[in-house]
Amino acid sequence: MRAVAVPESLSLAQARRITLAAQGFADPMPGGVPDLRHLRRVLGRIGLLQMDSVNVLQRAHYLPLYSRLGPYPPALLDRAAYQRPRELFEYWGHEASLIPVTLQPALRFRMAAARVESWGGMRRIAAEQPDLVRWVLDEVRANGPLTAADIEHDTPRSKDNWGWNWSAVKKALEFLFWAGEVTAASRNTAFARLYDVPERVLPKAVLDTPTPAPADAYRELVAVAARALGVAAEPELRDYFRLPVDAARTAVAELVDAGVLAPVQVAGWRRPAYLHAQARLPRWIRANTLVSPFDPLIWERARTERLFGFNYRIEIYVPAPQRVHGYYVLPFLQGDRFTARVDLKADRKTGVLRVPAAWIEPGADAADTAPALADELRRLAGWLGLADVTPPAAGDLRGPLTAVLAGTAGVR
Repeated sequence: MRAVAVPESLSLAQARRITLAAQGFADPMPGGVPDLRHLRRVLGRIGLLQMDSVNVLQRAHYLPLYSRLGPYPPALLDRAAYQRPRELFEYWGHEASLIPVTLQPALRFRMAAARVESWGGMRRIAAEQPDLVRWVLDEVRANGPLTAADIEHDTPRSKDNWGWNWSAVKKALEFLFWAGEVTAASRNTAFARLYDVPERVLPKAVLDTPTPAPADAYRELVAVAARALGVAAEPELRDYFRLPVDAARTAVAELVDAGVLAPVQVAGWRRPAYLHAQARLPRWIRANTLVSPFDPLIWERARTERLFGFNYRIEIYVPAPQRVHGYYVLPFLQGDRFTARVDLKADRKTGVLRVPAAWIEPGADAADTAPALADELRRLAGWLGLADVTPPAAGDLRGPLTAVLAGTAGVR
């Protein structure tokens, strides 16, 4: 794999391969059981893992590692995130995320702005009930790690926002979490945060690291995003850590001046793009893997469509009759293109990976895609501890995929 000389322009195919290499899809799969070295390699590529509470298949933060490493022990990630020596911590990166602890100082600008930038309910609690916030922090200091349920007791709870009916104590904890005054020590079996103070969670070396000036922090985070994306337009570099517009633009310009980024034109892109100095251009990508809806490869949906010609929308919050492809739909990356998408559900009670729907992408060959996707579904089922894969119940790939699955063991 060769490093990219700084060209004036890139073809779309080159940009696609550069992106996939930057995201770790050109790296060889581990020969044996993946270990901490492999986890670090992936995190070194992508920079953070987005979290989400939906568990119809597997929690979102576990899936990007699977897509790049194949079947790996999920306990490996749990250990890195929640046991000493801790390598990851929870915070707001690209939404709720697991982030390398080394980036904690670069995110302190966000913590310092909690009173003006945190979500409305958190800001109001901090402004209107400061005594409650102080009491909650004292409780965590004295008794942490603890969940909101451990101390909220009969605290009033709003009923006007279904799905986010947080008590005042929960809002106070989340404000303190945003402000960096508490952090997540772990998660319980219900996926609730156990809060504790940073000095009992984060490594001392991280806590002792001086807080960088905001401009330096923005530059560091944009550099991480640029390395993870390989080649990207400015809005995508900004979106990776949800940075302020003007600050991100300034950071991009400074990184260009420093030689970290080089302006480049990508065929078909309206916006100018930036190529990272360490970007690699492989001759090919040999991926055959499913990708999470929350994978950094496809976070920015407009970029995904420009790069891959793949129009993707998550439909979790769409009423069932209005869904086009399904509830929890994963794209199938085959080579350097998305060739299919499948709606999946882990039926843990019966030990079955259910496939409510499977769809072929325009231009893809179902005869080539169905066997590769069937292999991947069996691999995913095995990783999830499921014995069987059901044939798809709907979708235009239903027939070819059913035929392949019917000829293999482990299909119900």
